[in-house]
Amino acid sequence: MTMTTTAAQAPIVAGSPLLGSMSDLLNDPLAAYLRARRDHGDVVRFRAGPPGLRTDIYAVFSAEGAQQVLATQAANFRKDNVFYEELRQSVGNGLLTSQDDAYLRQRRLVQPLFTRRRVNGYAQQVAGEADALAAEWREAPGGTVELVGEMHRFALHLVGRILFGTDVKKAFGVIERTLPPLQEYSLKRGFSPLKAPRTWPTPANRRAARLQAELHALCDGIIDSRRDRDDRDDLATLLVHAENAEDGSLDADELREQVLIFLLAGHETTATALAFALHLLARHPGEQRRVRDEVDGVLGGPGGRAPTAEDMEELPYLTMVLKEAMRLYPSAPVIGRRSVADAEVDGVRIPAGADLLVSPWVTQRHPAYWPDPERFDPARFTPEAEAGRPRYAWFPFGGGPRACIGQHLSMLESVLGLAVLLREFEFEDAEVGEVPVGAGITLMAKGPARARVAPRG
Repeated sequence: MTMTTTAAQAPIVAGSPLLGSMSDLLNDPLAAYLRARRDHGDVVRFRAGPPGLRTDIYAVFSAEGAQQVLATQAANFRKDNVFYEELRQSVGNGLLTSQDDAYLRQRRLVQPLFTRRRVNGYAQQVAGEADALAAEWREAPGGTVELVGEMHRFALHLVGRILFGTDVKKAFGVIERTLPPLQEYSLKRGFSPLKAPRTWPTPANRRAARLQAELHALCDGIIDSRRDRDDRDDLATLLVHAENAEDGSLDADELREQVLIFLLAGHETTATALAFALHLLARHPGEQRRVRDEVDGVLGGPGGRAPTAEDMEELPYLTMVLKEAMRLYPSAPVIGRRSVADAEVDGVRIPAGADLLVSPWVTQRHPAYWPDPERFDPARFTPEAEAGRPRYAWFPFGGGPRACIGQHLSMLESVLGLAVLLREFEFEDAEVGEVPVGAGITLMAKGPARARVAPRG
């Protein structure tokens, strides 16, 4: 939509005289976004940086505005902003970060692995990994586990088996060691009005280069393991043997970038959803009992049968719990874009070339759509309640033409993984209270989420 003369100007969020809003956006962006919506409304403008070097960042918090940016005006809001450019340089130009012809080519290559029929066929692998994890937990010292780390490990193992056809247990240590500091490095560079070129040998640049080299070596190993076989239809094999295809041959760098993006992004959504769903159920024993009764009725209680894709329809309350956990703890709390032309979003002017963001973290706590928004309440996701809300009041998988290609896979992994774990264990909060979180490229826990797990039966 072209900007009209009747559109309002976005209010400016006040910051410090020296750095504007830069310190707030670097130190605790999630709290800064919530305050901005509360104090200034659904479309605001942050000014970050010292006088003379300040950058304007528009933030859109309403469901209607998010739909305009991601869907109805998606062609005008591209992944050209400074944050995506930093992410491209850190993890490559894979499906998450690419655009235009490169994106369409990559999407065509990987789409066959994410059809609903194909994804439903992965249920046996999900159940097998969940059973293996349950066996480990029965031996947990003191019956206590740290949910965030455990769910990242579980989700990464699934990515390895399903998307790469290989065991990636060794990859967990590399990703745990490299990804958080790379996220922090990319985010700081995105907000900084002055930054040294990555080729300069500053301590931060040299550390980032070492971390990238570790990730590249990990991906190269996965690719090399698939080069001599074409009898598998996992993602890595598909990409390797597409190198000589007429449409979309991939060179060595492109192969690595695709594998890296799916290795990282392919487990984040699932891991975050699983960890915080279990954390919330551990803190709400009544809800946990209700979910467990549902699971027992479908799977038969401890030691019961393995779940299948068809069971997802028989676990509606568990699915509601999962959606509520994803509302409160979206794995992508902020989604960035850059405007191509002057536009109007939710009645506010957005100039051409503006960096802007939408925020599931804020919109999914917006009191216009979510009464008492910080309260855990799975009943928000009954079919009737969902039908009464705007489409983009809940969008943990993004939306529009760039919505997450793996969202059905993530839901299958999450629902079936939770079903197995709740069938086998009772969870009790280990007195950690709220888990502090922060925003990098993804939502990051800044403290442990420990729970006591007691085997059932």
